[in-house]
Amino acid sequence: MHALTQRFTAEFSIRPFLERHPEATLRQLRRWAADPSAHVRRLVSEGTRARLPWAPRLRAFQKDPAPVLALLELLKDDPELYVRRSVANNLNDIGKDHPELLADTARRWLNGASAARKWIVGHALRSAVKRGEPGALQVLGFGSTAKVLVRAASITPTRQGGGRVDIAFEVHNPHAKPQRVLVDCCVHYVKANGQTSGKVFKLKTLQLAGGDTVRLRKRLSLAQMTTRKHYAGLHRVEVLLNGQAQALGSFELLPALAAMRLKGAFRE
Repeated sequence: MHALTQRFTAEFSIRPFLERHPEATLRQLRRWAADPSAHVRRLVSEGTRARLPWAPRLRAFQKDPAPVLALLELLKDDPELYVRRSVANNLNDIGKDHPELLADTARRWLNGASAARKWIVGHALRSAVKRGEPGALQVLGFGSTAKVLVRAASITPTRQGGGRVDIAFEVHNPHAKPQRVLVDCCVHYVKANGQTSGKVFKLKTLQLAGGDTVRLRKRLSLAQMTTRKHYAGLHRVEVLLNGQAQALGSFELLPALAAMRLKGAFRE
C-alpha cells in the first residue's frame, strides 16, 4: 500500500485493515504521517475518513473519532496543500457526527495558527456553517445575530419551466456601528416524494459600515443534471444571515407539460 498510494491510491484498500486490525494499522499510520512522500501522508488522513465518499463507513471511528483526530494533529501543519485539504475534509466528516468536537478542535487549532492552518479550519467548518451550527459560526466570529435589514428582494421568474431563476436582494445596516455579516442563500428543493430539502449556496461575507447597503444576486439553474433532478412544485427561498434564516420568497417549477405550454406562449 505504501508503494501503491504513490502511484494510484490505497485509501479504499486500507479500510479493511482499519476495521480488522485497528491498533496495528493505526501504529503504521502514525509512522507514515512523517513519511517523505505527500501521497503517503495523505493516505493517513484520507484512508481514515469515517465518511469517505464511495466507501463503506468506518463505524468505529464515527462513534469515537479520537484515534483519527490524533493522526490529524500530526498533519495539520503539513507543507503540502494536497495533504492539508484531506485533513480539512476528514475534520469536516467528523463534524457531521460530532459538531461540538469539530468546533472545539477548530477553536484550538486557530490558536496561533498560520495562514495555511486557518485555511484548513475554514474548509473543515464549511458544512457546519451551511447547517447553521452555532459552535462553528462562533468560531468564525458570526455567533451573534446580524442586526441588518433585508430589502428589495426579487425572484424572477416566479413560475419557471426549467430554465433559470434570478434571486436578488439588498442587505442594509441601519446602525452607525459597522457589522460583519455572513450571507448565504438556501433553496428548498422539491423532492420526488413532494417533500422539500434545503440546499445552501455560499454568497458573501460583508463588511458593512454604518448605513451601508449591498445588493447581492444569485442565478439558479434549473436544468436537469446527473447530480440533481428537479421536480415540479413550490420552492421556498431564504437568506441566511449569520446562520439565521429569513424568507425571501418562492418560485414554482412547473410540470413538464405545463412548462412546454408556457414556453410556447412566450414564443407566440
